[in-house]
Amino acid sequence: MTPYSLAFYVDAVRTGTVLGLRPADSPDRVAEVMGTDFAENRVGKRAMFRDYGLAEFHWHRAAAGDPWDGHHVSLQVHRLTHGDPALPGEVLRARYGRFAPRLSFGKLRRLLDRRGVPLVEIPEYAANAPRFRTFWQPGSLTAVSFVAARDPHRTPGDLRVGDVWRIEAPVTAQQVAWREEQHARAAGKDLRAP
Repeated sequence: MTPYSLAFYVDAVRTGTVLGLRPADSPDRVAEVMGTDFAENRVGKRAMFRDYGLAEFHWHRAAAGDPWDGHHVSLQVHRLTHGDPALPGEVLRARYGRFAPRLSFGKLRRLLDRRGVPLVEIPEYAANAPRFRTFWQPGSLTAVSFVAARDPHRTPGDLRVGDVWRIEAPVTAQQVAWREEQHARAAGKDLRAP
């Protein structure tokens, strides 16, 4: 993997942004930076996301006709294993060069640690455990999920243990607390008890 694409991932986790774009930015602002080469997907009249290949930007709104409110941004790192060098998109490739087909969570974590950007493990969603594990950067509200165990029926065949699945922001403290509560309930504990 080129040092430049590693720098992209480190910056995304450190800042919770993609090329300076925040999850709350409008569709027009994202298009100014990322360009107009995207697939737009709508879920009813109140949810939309734009897929730039590697990066996806998601928006919600209260009602049809209302302005879009930024919801989250995710980097679908697992898609790189398909071997399409154009997948990251022209804007990211122009800035960061070639993207390798895999991103090692261990390597990413070491680079973040060297820069004083700690990651804290948070409980995985029950449907994903134990195949995936997720670590959270509390300062940038960014989560990194990676393959922790293979399951021939549920883990994509082109991924290896330790490969990053995706990076997502924001993942709020409230979302982390909810995950912790769900995990504790599944283990028969009550986090609210004195």
